[in-house]
Amino acid sequence: MTMIDNIGTVDRALRVAVGLGLIAASLFGLIGLWGWIGVVPLLTGTLKFCPLYRAVGITTND
Repeated sequence: MTMIDNIGTVDRALRVAVGLGLIAASLFGLIGLWGWIGVVPLLTGTLKFCPLYRAVGITTND
């Protein structure tokens, strides 16, 4: 299975921002350890690939 980019520019920027925000909030004690779930959108945004999008046939790639 190859990873073909399926995340567009706006989607990517939002994922990275949300991921970093959740991780930062967790590090600063604003939210609990669940904030580390921000790793998921951070990775998918960085890699420009979302396995869930592929499974359901969605793409936001420009």
